[in-house]
Order: sequence, then structure tokens, then C-alpha cells
Amino acid sequence: MNLREEVISELIEKMNNLLERIEECEKRHIDLLNSVSKDYFKSARNLLHYNELRKHDIRELQKKLRNLGLSRLANSSSHVKASLLNNKHILESLFGKAADHPPKSGLSIKNGMKRQNKFAKELLGFRSKSRRVRIMVTQPTETAENYEMVLDMAKNGMNCARINCAHDTPEVWINIIKNVKRASQELGRNIKIAMDLSGPKIRTGEIKPGPKVRKFSPVRNDLGNVIKPAFIRLIDESLSEIQQDDDFIPVNGEWLASVKKDDELTLKDTRGKQRRLRVVGLKADEVLVSCSDTMYVETGTVINGARNGSAMVGEQPPIEQSLFLRIGDKFTVHREGVGEPATFDQQGNILSNARISCQIHEVFNGVKKGDPVLFDDGKIEGRIIDQTSDSFDVEIIRAKERGSKLKAEKGINFPTSDLSISGLTEKDKEDLKFIVEHSDIVNFSFVNTKEDVEELVDELEKLNALGKINVILKIETQKAYDNLTEILLTAMKMKYIGVMIARGDLAVETGWDRIGWVQKEILGLCNAAHIPVVWATQVFENMAKKGLPSRAEITDATTSLKADCVMLNKGPYINRAITLLHKILSDMERFDEKNESMLPSMNKLLGPRGRAKA
Repeated sequence: MNLREEVISELIEKMNNLLERIEECEKRHIDLLNSVSKDYFKSARNLLHYNELRKHDIRELQKKLRNLGLSRLANSSSHVKASLLNNKHILESLFGKAADHPPKSGLSIKNGMKRQNKFAKELLGFRSKSRRVRIMVTQPTETAENYEMVLDMAKNGMNCARINCAHDTPEVWINIIKNVKRASQELGRNIKIAMDLSGPKIRTGEIKPGPKVRKFSPVRNDLGNVIKPAFIRLIDESLSEIQQDDDFIPVNGEWLASVKKDDELTLKDTRGKQRRLRVVGLKADEVLVSCSDTMYVETGTVINGARNGSAMVGEQPPIEQSLFLRIGDKFTVHREGVGEPATFDQQGNILSNARISCQIHEVFNGVKKGDPVLFDDGKIEGRIIDQTSDSFDVEIIRAKERGSKLKAEKGINFPTSDLSISGLTEKDKEDLKFIVEHSDIVNFSFVNTKEDVEELVDELEKLNALGKINVILKIETQKAYDNLTEILLTAMKMKYIGVMIARGDLAVETGWDRIGWVQKEILGLCNAAHIPVVWATQVFENMAKKGLPSRAEITDATTSLKADCVMLNKGPYINRAITLLHKILSDMERFDEKNESMLPSMNKLLGPRGRAKA
């Protein structure tokens, strides 16, 4: 036997070994397979095959198959057994020992791809012309009243409208849904409606408010000279609660009525600095004054007039406080109460550490000493150094060089802690009643375990909606990623299902350095299960908010071709974002078909912005 024959013989043996392993895996899990919906039986079996294959490092095998010009199994996720059997048949043919046809696998390569397309259509609706990947668009509150905005979204390429139940009210949601359905009917398209359950939000609690003071400053040039004074409105304090901006000072209305144009007013600010205000304009219930110096004005500050006596500044809103945290600082997260910044003596030594509460109390039962904890989308990282039943102490190990601010209502992530938090809150259960009646898809937030999925199944059964509404599982934690196979197999009791890669929270949990391969692994698992994937979080974020995409966003948009749907968030330029995304996905689809690279004839560009031409 020559060297080539030895290699082929070795490869056949490895193929047989892998086939034996996946068949044993299938037998071990036969009860689990029999519990899934019959529509998903073949998909669940293929997922188990893929999982078994991925337990082994087959890179050397892949290289040897490549050298023979055979399939490297790199794109076999949707049809694992068929790819192994086909490779084995071709290798045996080289020895002249193969049967006329490879054995049947139970799921051919062609049918594996067909199932992916079928499930995507059932979940997300028909695709747009010239584009396989659908576009899901988050609806702003404005679309409840602005039908033309919804119609433009539909015309520009929206296939699915997303409503987040964390915002607005059922009255707003129903108006958005009516406008989406109206646009669908007008354009003759079936635009799907997806609604997000809020899920439990682990966030920082309230922080003690700061002093009731406002700062007003003139505009200065680089030399420090004033080029524009500060303009401040003095308003009747009885009207101050309806003001939305922060350039006003509330004062007594009767005193205000006695002020004349060109009057000079004086006050001492919080630092004892004498400040002069010149009256430059008069309106009903309002006086406009200018000041050429920075001043801090608090509730109770006295304003003096040369002619008309004095008035006291009315109630000012307190300054929003935050915790200022630097690397090495320690602070406490507690179950109840109001947070407050650290206190210092005159020499700058800490008298008491900063404190802040956590809104979800269950976390205190799941964290332990040594666990990492992240705040504000991962901008601040700490490690738990001590704990009690009602609190834990954190040492900061990553923050900005000069320190970072932590405010109220900011997210907290515990990537390795075993938190026993249900994915369904009481609000979610109430919202679910509306969702099953009015939408096509429920987006299930904070899925961590198969038990979370089972809880959703139970709720849908209570509402007589199991099998009548589609479900998208939002994968946004490290725990969800680690349990993804179990989660998918449990979800296959429903139909039809999908997965949303919530890359923002997921990146915080898994680490920014790992999110690249984590999302790749999720795509692989979902391809193996023939489950559609929604590519989400910050796609065209700059484009939607500022009207111009970054180069990285363009690359991200092209990478999303590996998914079945791309989710866009709201912004003032959302219709520009939809239009550009539609064009990119349509143009790039010639080069990618799901997880396979394609090779159309090479093109040249006609002019700097011309369309590609063969």
C-alpha cells in the first residue's frame, strides 16, 4: 500500500469512527428526540450529530480531506451525517470498494438546506425580492401616530416590525400594530409583527440626589475671553414644573412682573461670588437676562433689584448624582435603600465607601466571593471581595484612566454567577396576553436555561397559544450560550422558533475578545438545528442615529449575511439605514449563501458609485 492509499485508508477509518459516535449519541438521546415536535425531529437529530462532531478537534482531518479535493466538513452543520457518508463513499470509490450510491442519511444535504429556508419563511415571513436575509426594524413611539413613517419603512425593505414591551403602553402598541398592518395591506406584503418581553433587568438602583443647584456659563474663546454671555430665563415659579429645558430660574411671579428692560440685577452665587445680571428681554411670565461670568444658583438664592426689592429663587431640580469609581476603589452593592457617593475628609481620605442598590434582589442569593461583576454595558468591571446576605463589596479592576461615573438605572452583569432569576416577570406574563392576541412572534428575553423555556411553554399553554405564535429566543448571557443546545432542544416542542444573537449584552458577558467566535458558534449550532438567526444590536447604529455609517458598520452588515434576519434599532435616520442595508444585503448575496461562500463571475465597478457589472 503506497502513501496515498494509507492516507485514504486512515480517512475512511476516521469517517467510520465519527459515524459510530454520532449514531451512539442518537441512541442515547432517543427519548429526548421523541419529545420534540415532529416537524423538528430531523433537525434535533442533526443538532445532536453536530454536537457530537464538535466534541472532537477535526482540523487535521479537514486538512487531509482538503488536500484530496473533498469536502472539509466546514459547511456540514445542517447535514452532518450526509456529509460524512458522502465523503466516506468517495474515499471508498478511490479503492474501487464503494457501492453505487452512498447510504441514506435520513437528511440529505439538499433537504438540510431546504429545512433552513422553510423554517425561516414560517418564522419571519416571505423574503424580499433579491434578498434572502430579512430586515427587522424596532418601532419608535412616533410610529403609533405617524403612518407615513411606517409606510416608508415597509417600502424601503422592512420585513418585520419589532415592538419592545419595555417601552410605551398597550394603547401605543396597538396603534403601531394598526399602522404596520395598514402598510402591509397597502403594499400587498405580509409584514410580521414581533414583540419583545421585557424580562428581568438587573440594574443599579436610586442614588441620593445632589444639591438643588444650576450652573450657567458664558462661551469663551481659547484665550478665555467671553465671546457670548450666558442667557438665562427668569420665569414665574408657578410655571416651572412644565418647563423642559434647563436654562431658567424660577422666581416669584409678582416680583417678576415689576422687572423692566435694562434693569441690573445682582446675586451672590453658592461660592459667595457677586454676579450681575442685565435684563435684555421681556415676555409674558418670563424675563431674559444675560451674565458674563460663570455662576452657580441654588434654591433660596436671593436676587436683588435696584428698584423693586428682592426675590428668592424657587425650587430647583436636584443634580443627578453618580458614583465616581477608579481602579482599586471599593464600594458596596446592597439590597435595599438609596445609594450615595463616597465621602472624603479635607485631605482626600475616604471616610465611607460609595454605596448603590441592585433592583433585582435574587442576585444576592447567587453571587459569591471572587465572581466578576460588570456595570454600565461593561464600561466598569469589578470583582466581589466580600459578601453578606444583603450586600456584597466590589473592588474595581477596570475603569477609565481618570475614573468612571456609575449612575442609577445602569445595567449590571454577572457573567459567571449562578443567578436563579426567572426569564418571565409578572409584567411579562401580563404583556404576553396582549402579545399572543396581536402579534406573530414573541421575543423571549433573558433565556438562560431549558427551565426558562419550559416556563414560557407553560404560559403559552395557559393562554391556549402554544403552536399558534412563533418564538424567538434572545441569547444575551454567557449562561445562555453555555446551555444553548439544551435550550434549543427544549424549544423544539414549539413551532416555529428562532434565535436572536443579542450581541451587546452577550459581548459584555462573554468578553469583547471572545464575542467574535461566540457568535460564530451560535450560528453553527442554529444552522445544525435549522433554526433561523436574527443578527441584532448596534447594526448601523451610527447610520440610524447620525445619518452616516462607519466603515466597521458596513463590514458588520455584510457579515450578517450568515444570519436569516438583521435587526435595526430606532433613530432619526432609520429609513436611510433600511435603504442602505437593503442594498448591501441584495448586492452581497451573490457571494454568500447562509454559511457558504459563493463565486459569481468577477465584477468591475462602473464609475465611483456605479453598480457592479460583469
